[in-house]
Amino acid sequence: MSDFSLQSLPSLNSQRLSRLTRNAPISCAAIGAALLLSVVSFLSGCSHLRPSSSAEHVYVSVKKMYLRDRVAVVANRVAEVKNGERLTVLQQIPRFMKVKTPDGAVGWIEDHAVIDQSEYDAFQNLAKQHASQTPVATAVLYNELYMHLTPGRSTQRFTLLAPNTKVAMLERASVPRYAAGGVLGLPAAPAKTASARRGKVQKEGFESRFAPAVPMEDWWLARDNAGHTGWMLARDFQVDVPEDVAQYAENERMVGAYILRTVPDPDSGKPNGQVPEYLTVLTPYKQGLPYDFDQVRVFTWDTHRHRYGTAFREHDILGFFPVKVVPVDANNPNGSEQTFSFQVAEGNNVSLDPETGRPRAAQLKTLTYRMEGNLVRRVLPGGVKPVVTGTGAVRSRATHTGRRHRRPQG
Repeated sequence: MSDFSLQSLPSLNSQRLSRLTRNAPISCAAIGAALLLSVVSFLSGCSHLRPSSSAEHVYVSVKKMYLRDRVAVVANRVAEVKNGERLTVLQQIPRFMKVKTPDGAVGWIEDHAVIDQSEYDAFQNLAKQHASQTPVATAVLYNELYMHLTPGRSTQRFTLLAPNTKVAMLERASVPRYAAGGVLGLPAAPAKTASARRGKVQKEGFESRFAPAVPMEDWWLARDNAGHTGWMLARDFQVDVPEDVAQYAENERMVGAYILRTVPDPDSGKPNGQVPEYLTVLTPYKQGLPYDFDQVRVFTWDTHRHRYGTAFREHDILGFFPVKVVPVDANNPNGSEQTFSFQVAEGNNVSLDPETGRPRAAQLKTLTYRMEGNLVRRVLPGGVKPVVTGTGAVRSRATHTGRRHRRPQG
């Protein structure tokens, strides 16, 4: 037994050794490959631990809010963030985001208090599109007011402006007051009954013929001095009109005041004794009208009585912005004329655009006037001379919508 064992042991060991020797290279290669795959998998699995090269950002859209250290009913305040501040997103769960401020504070914020990068870019693009647009008027805010991406209370908002901020008014649009958002599908005005035509419509005046069928709100595309641009609710700001002129609005709202020229009057109490004379445009206190203004007035300064008087009035018109004033040539003030112009609709074919809410007309024509002392004369196409009657009242041979202008009384 022992002889067998002693004789067979070397052969057995040699067989096992040769088998192990043959399989050794394959086992080492397999082990090396497995180790390499494990390292790669570990590194790829831990890639979220490294900072991302393109971190996601959001921007605070509320006035101010506190970041909290956890999502819970009771939590500690970490930091305060304000409107317009840029935050880096670290983690996101339903309704909340974990963010980091530029100062390094980390905390949780509700997602309704921020806008994402695409919405921020939309506001930036809106500002770029209207950066060089000439304003039709300037206004001052009554209270703090948000700028919206499109007209409507439920549309996306971002920049919050402080009270008494001056803004440039660029365009007007009207949307239904109680709409969920947007301006699509504006309803057509229903036909008025015979009793309405004989009664209430005639009593309310010219604008009632164009009153919308549903309650509407006016919005203005506005731009502040910093270049922020957005749509703002019209009733929350006031057009910048001097009080000396605004008192003559006569139950209408002045939506534009433009300096035509200045006249000297040392006893006027004005700076350097120079008094500006104004071209103004007015509209009724109604919202959703399919035109921008229905009255134009020129106020000149009476140097004897030291007060303003009406030198020109055109009303019951369907007027549209822009209003243009051509100043007198400073190098040749005696050889040039002070002129101004505005647009009116031909006929009564005016409406609100169902997609944008902006007022529009089927056809517009431009009316141009020039100043001759305290007189205002119509400049007709082709050099046709206007007919002057009375003591300065101007009438032209060409007919146009609206009543004639007249000299100030007294």
